[in-house]
Amino acid sequence: MLLSRDGVLAIGIVPPPSRTEARAHLRQAVREAAAQWQNLDIEAISVESTPGTPPRLLLAGRPAGLSFSHDEGLSLAAIGLYGPVGIDVMRVQDIADWFHLARDYLGPQVAQELAACPDAQRPLRLAQAWTAREAALKYAGLPLAEWDGTAPACCLQALPLPAPYVASLAY
Repeated sequence: MLLSRDGVLAIGIVPPPSRTEARAHLRQAVREAAAQWQNLDIEAISVESTPGTPPRLLLAGRPAGLSFSHDEGLSLAAIGLYGPVGIDVMRVQDIADWFHLARDYLGPQVAQELAACPDAQRPLRLAQAWTAREAALKYAGLPLAEWDGTAPACCLQALPLPAPYVASLAY
């Protein structure tokens, strides 16, 4: 468990290499964690997902917010008892075309902030900004899209992860 507070639970697992297996393992981990967290029988918990729409969690028939994120070697999930949640994880790495990526997807202000920071800090700061943006979009039920000048209204929190990972939670 990474976080449990105010009706929000975030968990992480080290998934198997196959994306299909990783998804199945994370869904099972969500069911197990939710059962323990809410003191429910695991059979009363189901994960529903349809391609192109955010996943849904049913806790004894009651809907709860749910979000997933995967990167090589780590899968995360967030559950929101009282509404939507968004989570995103990213491996910190040097990205050659970071400025255009940041400008196009994170906006001109973030791109300028990244340009002004020391080169050694840029990969970490880019990953932090990227995961915050992705988590907020997932929270709002929106797909990743180029920057349009708006950001979903939500609370954002960085999650404590070992290097080389960075993750953000939106609730």
